Amino acid sequence: MSVDAIAVKMAGLQLSNPTMLASGVHGSSLAKVLEALRVGAGGAVTKSIGPVPREGYAEPTLVEVEGGMVNAAGLPNPGAERFSEQLAQVKGRGLPIFVSIFGGDEKEFAQVVKTLDGNDFVAYELNLSCPHVSGVGTEIGHFPEEVSKVTKAVTVSTKKPVFAKLSPNTDRLIEVAQAAVDAGADGLTAINTIKAFPISVETGRPALSNGFGGLSGAAIRPVALRCVYELREKFDVPIIGCGGVATWEDAVQFFLAGASAVQLGTATVKKFEIFNDLNLGVISYMERKGVARLDDLVGRAHGGGIR
Repeated sequence: MSVDAIAVKMAGLQLSNPTMLASGVHGSSLAKVLEALRVGAGGAVTKSIGPVPREGYAEPTLVEVEGGMVNAAGLPNPGAERFSEQLAQVKGRGLPIFVSIFGGDEKEFAQVVKTLDGNDFVAYELNLSCPHVSGVGTEIGHFPEEVSKVTKAVTVSTKKPVFAKLSPNTDRLIEVAQAAVDAGADGLTAINTIKAFPISVETGRPALSNGFGGLSGAAIRPVALRCVYELREKFDVPIIGCGGVATWEDAVQFFLAGASAVQLGTATVKKFEIFNDLNLGVISYMERKGVARLDDLVGRAHGGGIR
């Protein structure tokens, strides 16, 4: 089977394969984004970029737990103006780079877009779901009215596709997604990390400097799958699955649930060159199941399944 069988078309974009580097795992520079594309990812998402530079939290910002990691980096980033300068290095290369952006309100989101939009990247991902930074993330993304304002401010400011990254830390997932889609979002990313609070038994204190952080890794995969499945039941827009993807079997579960592509984050910490492993596994599975194209696999869990 040709690798063309796993090419992805969504929201006017074309990716060579359905694996992507997730935002926020490998720092704020473009180096890891470019490396991910070089070692086989079909797309890559940058660290979240805000309107002004932000240092983030003091160490420790990451702790390993059973089934994953809990992190609270605090959205460190160079700010939109400086990052715009960094994007100059990819000008004219046509790389499948998604830029993740955040802000405190719709005006700040629009400001970031105005600063970045002339650069050479393919789409935006709206960080509406960071669980551990005051004033942004879930403090916007839990409220449909705010999500609508932010999404509309971005979509009227750019011709690039816009994906809204949603939080699992809410019982209003469908309402929030509806607000984003109604305001013009071209697709959805599900999910961001789950709010968590690790404690060190040696010190008796919170293990992270911020106290609260976001749980990622295998432990959250069933939650992410549930969110993707529920979203596919309600919406026809493309969905990117994110949360605990580490093997081709994980990726296939997300496709069956309704995702057109998957993002990998925590799994790349242990093996950055993991993308081709997943792609080859998906191709082998499709051959065994007699599935000609990845599109024919997407959403099959909603019907008769697959034999």
